Amino acid sequence: MQAASDIFLGWFRGPAGRDFYWRQLRDMKGSAEVECMSSDELVLYAGLCGWALARAHARSGDRVQIAAYLGKSERFDSAIAAFAEAYADQTERNHAALCAAVKSGRVAADSGA
Repeated sequence: MQAASDIFLGWFRGPAGRDFYWRQLRDMKGSAEVECMSSDELVLYAGLCGWALARAHARSGDRVQIAAYLGKSERFDSAIAAFAEAYADQTERNHAALCAAVKSGRVAADSGA
C-alpha cells in the first residue's frame, strides 16, 4: 500500500478489452540493515515504519465515508485500544517464551554484545 503511487504503478486495458496490471520498471527502494542498528536506532526505525504504514492505510479509503461509518461514539476507539493492549501483552508473552528457550538452549541466539 502506498499513500502516493509512483508513476510505474498502474493498470491499462489492452487489446480485446483485457486488463493488465504492472508494478514498477526498476526496484529503486533501499533497505535498512536492522541487524547493525543500535537499540535507539531500531526504536527510531520502527517508529518510522509504523508511521509509513499508518499513512498508507489512512489513504487507502475514502476518509469521509470511513468517518461516517465509524460514527461519533468511542466504540471503535475502545476496540482498537483493547486490541493494541492485547497485542502488546501477547508480544511480551512471546518475548518471555523466546528468552526462556534461549536460556534453556532450545534456541541459539547471539546477544550482539
